[in-house]
Amino acid sequence: MHDVVIVGAGPVGLFLACELGVAGCSVVVLERESEPGSPWRANPLGMRGLFGSSLQAFHRRGMLHPLLAASGVDDALGVDLDADGPAPLRGGLGHFAGMVLDPADVDLAALPFRLPTLAPDVMLTDLAAIETVLSERASKLGVEIRRGVTVSGVAQDDEGVVVRAGEQEYAARWVVGCDGGRSVVRRLAGFEFVGSEPRFTGYTMVASLDDPEKLRPGINLTPTGMYLRMPTEGHIGAMDFDGGAFDRSQPPTRDHLQAVLRRVSGTDVTLNEVHLASSFTDRAMQTTTYRQRRVLLAGDAAHIHSPLGGQGLNTGLGDALNLGWKLAATVRGHAPDGLLDTYTRERHPVGARVLDWSRAQVAAMSPDPHGHALQGVLRDLFGTRDGTTYAFGRLSGSSVRHDLGSDQPLVGRTAPDFRLEDGTCLADLMHDGRGVVLDFSADRRLRDAARGWQSRLRYAAGTARNDLGLGAVLVRPDGVVAWAGERDFDRKAFEGAAGAWFGTAES
Repeated sequence: MHDVVIVGAGPVGLFLACELGVAGCSVVVLERESEPGSPWRANPLGMRGLFGSSLQAFHRRGMLHPLLAASGVDDALGVDLDADGPAPLRGGLGHFAGMVLDPADVDLAALPFRLPTLAPDVMLTDLAAIETVLSERASKLGVEIRRGVTVSGVAQDDEGVVVRAGEQEYAARWVVGCDGGRSVVRRLAGFEFVGSEPRFTGYTMVASLDDPEKLRPGINLTPTGMYLRMPTEGHIGAMDFDGGAFDRSQPPTRDHLQAVLRRVSGTDVTLNEVHLASSFTDRAMQTTTYRQRRVLLAGDAAHIHSPLGGQGLNTGLGDALNLGWKLAATVRGHAPDGLLDTYTRERHPVGARVLDWSRAQVAAMSPDPHGHALQGVLRDLFGTRDGTTYAFGRLSGSSVRHDLGSDQPLVGRTAPDFRLEDGTCLADLMHDGRGVVLDFSADRRLRDAARGWQSRLRYAAGTARNDLGLGAVLVRPDGVVAWAGERDFDRKAFEGAAGAWFGTAES
């Protein structure tokens, strides 16, 4: 019997597998596709944007440099790690409802917990690069990945779960569905999936055009929809506000794609040949819970929405990071009561915010007087530093704060990449998946208290380049600050936080 069966070997499933593997869990990943590579996962159709929260996750697990290399990004990122004050933005910022946001308009002074880090704020990559890096790490950690396996049954009881795939059964203590928007695990386990129906059908394609100059480069909002002409030759996107009426059970034909593109662009552009094409909608749905007894969901299996703003992949990776250490602690028997329930409690509101972020963009892009009026208001807002800074917080994940019952403003947020005077940064201390106690005051009392959880917490002491006025911080394995202490150490408060997240102290 495995500890965990993960269904789906996309980025979310593989990242979760790595999190469980680094904790010593026995994991098998079942993937329907027989081969890892496909044109849909490589550039340009597989192109995705990773934002700061996701890139920090790769950094904390020692995978940032391999990811940069696989993505063709210069490893010398030109960041001054010893700079005072908030680090400058690195990378673009993306768009909201087709309105490109200017990174220069972000008010860095309004980001009080921002410190220099090797991880960029935004990076373009593709699914193939992400999955290659994660697959290699998962294999090194002893994770078994089985491809060409189609799941047809999920049965659970109080002791475990049995997953049927073809003629074979896989027994495990837990199962996690990371199998996408049409999740088989979600359906078989009986999760309730609720939300809003689509307003448009979107298309992405690689095609040869007879007259590409008729389409303006970049994102173009029009009176009838939106189209996108990417720098990669022949990579075109379009949004047709048809109420989601297109039959997506069949691939779109050349004639249909040409008709849509002409309608939304207002041109008579001609498609000569369509090499690859797919469709999507803005259907926004979410399960009411992310756990049904011994079955859990993460990524698109738990929430779907339009790809506007590039939030889907990043939200799914956040799910995997949040769930991984909690499920591993449960498997290994040292999780405090209710730890696994905090996965839904923390991540469901994040998913709901992303769905609303997507819905708001659809409303602003609607080709009607209401949508046009909303666009005007938003352009005014995004022309201000406050408006662009707000958008940055939503896109980057830096505005996410889990309610952990503390008034301390850093608690519940992703920890900045604190750097000690010897050059060690927080990310360096988190490669093994343990939590971290950073003691900026080198207080012997805190060191002694941390020994109570020495197999689950790494203790590091030393002055920091910028400690944000704190004496110490306790960081969960997912990078979230669980406790932040002032200069005067409060042992009772520290031990309460450590016990709440890491279970009973060791004897």
